[in-house]
Amino acid sequence: MIPVLDRRRLNRATLARQLLLRRHDLPVADAVARLVGLQAQTPHTWYVGLWSRLAGFRPETVAELLVKRRLVRMALMRSTLHLVAAGDAWALRPLVQPALDRDLFHNSIHGRPVAGVDVPALAAAGREILAERPLTNRELGARLAARWPDLPPATLAYAVRTQVPLVQVPPRGLWGRSGPIAHTTAQAWLGPGAPAAATLRDLVLRYLAGFGPATVADLQRWCGLTRLGEVVDGLRPELTTFTDERGRELFDLPDAERPDPDTPVPPRFLYDFDNLLVSYVDRSRVLTSEHRDQRYDPHGPVPQLVLVDGFAAGDWRLDRRRDGATLTVRPYRPLPSADVDALVAEATDLLAFLAPGAGDRRVDVAPARRS
Repeated sequence: MIPVLDRRRLNRATLARQLLLRRHDLPVADAVARLVGLQAQTPHTWYVGLWSRLAGFRPETVAELLVKRRLVRMALMRSTLHLVAAGDAWALRPLVQPALDRDLFHNSIHGRPVAGVDVPALAAAGREILAERPLTNRELGARLAARWPDLPPATLAYAVRTQVPLVQVPPRGLWGRSGPIAHTTAQAWLGPGAPAAATLRDLVLRYLAGFGPATVADLQRWCGLTRLGEVVDGLRPELTTFTDERGRELFDLPDAERPDPDTPVPPRFLYDFDNLLVSYVDRSRVLTSEHRDQRYDPHGPVPQLVLVDGFAAGDWRLDRRRDGATLTVRPYRPLPSADVDALVAEATDLLAFLAPGAGDRRVDVAPARRS
């Protein structure tokens, strides 16, 4: 009989893989590789994802790794910008190319203009131009428009983004700094070394190590690829299977960590695109009915969530003032005083991290929200 993982067991296993049961004493590059990257389409919010996972985390360490080209930000899973180790830039990018192709050719803005274009020739031209020096999309589009004058420059630049491995270069993404959104080719940035070979089998095993136990649908949601059931089926002799409480089949690595469901979990602050929130079809392993009751605007700002006992229990925001900064936690329901005290302690540390120079730092726990 196939074992059943109830919601709490699935929650604790997921938090363990995602380094959220406790803070870990890991080098940043090792943690990023273990997590198979972090979605990093915003310049800085993803730093909170590392702060919540690593003991003694210093943002300057990440900035140094980006400058030294040991970490990069590039379009990968789901065709979104991810922070990954340099080796994974080579290993993962070819595997997710079908998702990037779909993003281009089915794109509501760029798909129709690019139809009928010699896309390989366009990609080759973009690769040659960006190998000279990093350019913004506007600059790249203008250069390409000289050869393809009948196409929108934005479409030309977008096509190159999906067809050529590009790196978004610093200072964009460096903590406490800003800069233009400029790209160059991965080869120009990382050097001409041979890309590391990887297969879809490797991709599945990496996902399960960092996100399991999970369904095939979860795996496909994470990477943006389809038809991975055949790959998983081929791995069955090497995997352990479970079902969730709804009877869906879950796959995992046999020796992976699956803690006791009563393992205590400190409060955790997630950033807007945290792995926990974007890598599963069924997010009930973390999200609650109270979260769904909030009816967040799907077109508005993505909420930054607070976990209590491992599950979504509220959201948080940072407001900067001329004379200081306030971090406000808004619970979904009234919380026991012990949980409030633990939240305030964690929020105080997070505020010190986010606004170290603020003269007046305040943590405010707002009244429980109404749906």
